[in-house]
Amino acid sequence: MKKIAAIFEELFKRYPALAPLEQQIADAYAMMRACYDAGGKLLVCGNGGSAADSEHIVGELMKGFLSKRPLSQAEKNRFAAVEDGNYLSNRLQGALPAVALTSQTSLLSAFANDIAPDMVYAQQVWGYARKTPDVLIALSTSGNSANIVNAVKTAAALNRKSIGITGKENSLLSSLCNICIQLPESETFKIQELTQPVYHCLCAMLEEYYFDNEGDYT
Repeated sequence: MKKIAAIFEELFKRYPALAPLEQQIADAYAMMRACYDAGGKLLVCGNGGSAADSEHIVGELMKGFLSKRPLSQAEKNRFAAVEDGNYLSNRLQGALPAVALTSQTSLLSAFANDIAPDMVYAQQVWGYARKTPDVLIALSTSGNSANIVNAVKTAAALNRKSIGITGKENSLLSSLCNICIQLPESETFKIQELTQPVYHCLCAMLEEYYFDNEGDYT
């Protein structure tokens, strides 16, 4: 736990402007952990640069980030009777389940064309989170993007929690999300520049919590 605290503290040493958001970021970490502990997954969405950040977040969670996350011996034993089991078990890594809603090209284009473009993420929240205690991470520099807002509203209808990452201005997301990290910038690229260290910190803390001792996240 000391290393988790060190990761958290380093964020504010490197980015002092984020210091006023310490509680919100800590609360976001706690919510993400609770999601995983309950058997849920993280759903992540955004537009433009925030779509790229959505993919980036999932990349850090679904494979090794700062550590290699080898499978535990119990997990490796599952492959004992499988052809090439040693090869597979020695190359798989521990994963924290996460889905970038931005990456479903066929679904996104079909739903936007056939139904409504502002519902492309909401549809996926409805599909993924109906039976599992998932958490939605909603990225929007304005906090008012219609397709992101609709995803948050759909999560709420399912009694699922959401974390918003936005700019400093109050917005629809700041009023709708259970936790909203309102980064202290108003220009899009500056908000995006602060978004990355925040999610890197969150991903690093989660990785340390679940995989610090050849963790067996199940």
